[in-house]
Amino acid sequence: MSIFKDLLWFFKREKTSYLSGVMLLMLVSLLTLLPPYVVGLIVDGIAEGSLTPAELWRWLGILLGSGVLVYVFRFAWRILIFGAALRLGRLLRNRLYHHFTRMSPEFFEQRRIGDLMAHSTNDVQAIEATAGEGVLTFVDSLTLGGLVIIIMFTAIHAPLTLIVLIPMPFMAWATSYYGKLLHQRFHLAQAAFSDLNDKVQENISGMRVIKAFGREEAEKAAFRRQTDDVVRKNIAVARIDSLFDPTISLIVGISFFLAIGFGSWFIVRGEMTVGQLTTFTMYLGLLIWPMLAFGWLFNIVERGRASYDRVNRLLSLEPAIKEEKGALVNKPQGDIEFDIHTFVYPPGQHHPALQHICIRLAKGHTLGVIGKTGAGKTTLVRLVLREFDCTQGDIQIGGVSIYRYRLDALRESIAYVPQDHFLFSATIRENIAFGNPQATMEEIEEAARIACIHDDILHFDQGYETVVGERGVTLSGGQKQRISIARALLMDPEILILDDALSAVDAKTEESILQALKAFRRDKTTLITSHRLSSVEHAEEIIVLSEGQIVERGTHRELIALGGWYRLMYEHQQLESLVEKGG
Repeated sequence: MSIFKDLLWFFKREKTSYLSGVMLLMLVSLLTLLPPYVVGLIVDGIAEGSLTPAELWRWLGILLGSGVLVYVFRFAWRILIFGAALRLGRLLRNRLYHHFTRMSPEFFEQRRIGDLMAHSTNDVQAIEATAGEGVLTFVDSLTLGGLVIIIMFTAIHAPLTLIVLIPMPFMAWATSYYGKLLHQRFHLAQAAFSDLNDKVQENISGMRVIKAFGREEAEKAAFRRQTDDVVRKNIAVARIDSLFDPTISLIVGISFFLAIGFGSWFIVRGEMTVGQLTTFTMYLGLLIWPMLAFGWLFNIVERGRASYDRVNRLLSLEPAIKEEKGALVNKPQGDIEFDIHTFVYPPGQHHPALQHICIRLAKGHTLGVIGKTGAGKTTLVRLVLREFDCTQGDIQIGGVSIYRYRLDALRESIAYVPQDHFLFSATIRENIAFGNPQATMEEIEEAARIACIHDDILHFDQGYETVVGERGVTLSGGQKQRISIARALLMDPEILILDDALSAVDAKTEESILQALKAFRRDKTTLITSHRLSSVEHAEEIIVLSEGQIVERGTHRELIALGGWYRLMYEHQQLESLVEKGG
């Protein structure tokens, strides 16, 4: 029952709904006690021959009135209690979503999407059930069960009540034991569901790759194994779950047997009337629901506790990237200075990703960053975005460390076009306007022209209202890149970062985009990382990275004259271009 203590903060928050709902539940329990009492009086009246038609109609009217009140009260408490439980589900989902938006990339790199989705769906539903059906079964089993036992003991026959309660301690032990087993097995079942959820999400996203490699049958087999595991673990939960009702029914059946057997004996001895035994057995019948509810309660709260533990563990994680107290709210602008002594990726990697990086990029200039795969190009720009923090060194914009700014202020001044171009399952217009939803259609089209995607969009049947598939699956790689660039340009950012963002376009389109960028961003700062030297030729400064260190730097002409790696790659790429044209 510790889950109710854990949810006390929410019960206090919704105290009006819960107190009103609980009061109505208690009134329903009181009214439910009336029919057995009335039936007992009527039976005794018939047996004694003292029941008059007027008296019968009066009792029937009372039964009808109590039935109407029970109907109204039950409707009301469902709205109050279940409505509050639904608000808890909404609150937890919002907290999880807000938590996800605060977490750094390291958090998502260590966790699977399917697992996070399972926390936000199945686990929240289990907690929601605890706050709704759990409260219902707890209050109803205690109130109705307690009142029935008290009336049976005080108003009908105390010895018979004690006799029929003899099997109850066994039920308390059994339900407690089942509850512990259920908690353990439900935890494993939820973890298996998370794995399955992740497998489905991963396979659907990677369906093209699966088909390209002819791995359909292998993935089907792997999926079957995983679904079998989920079924096995849920059947293990169901086995325990299925023990509750039979155990309770057996105990209630034994109690009925004791009631009829000993009740008949008490009637023969003149200690009870037939009407009293009728009332007693009807009250005993009313005990079936509280007993079933008591078993169901253990089921619900153990599921809820397991899920609440899982959600709480997730929410207790602190983001690796934090703002300092009194962080600046204004957007940074000015020269960018890199002074990185050493940066090592967390957690626990030993080889430095960057070291001895000293760069000064004047406002309005362009910096080109090139190098082999794994040289540290993307790492450098991710540090500017504060996706990771550099503990040995600093990055300043306008003479102020980026660690002194609020995260939203820093990132709103930067538009980032990553290597992995993510598009939402929305229209092209909505994708371009994602960072600036208030943009006019003219501004959207202007950004698309600069990114050289406007003409392509007009060739689609619905133009800018064309809905792209999930992650832009209906578009080519080059089209996705250019829409991503248009989305970044529409923000008109102080700093634009193109992280190998022109790799999927041809040389002519690349040249057009770069020329348009040069004119459009005359007074703004741009960082371009690339494998293709043609993307950075126009930059005021180019740095060549190798194993996280700057090995060459200068303008295009200076690096050509230097005769190092840059010149070798330039000549190699020029030769490739000539061969392609010749072909």
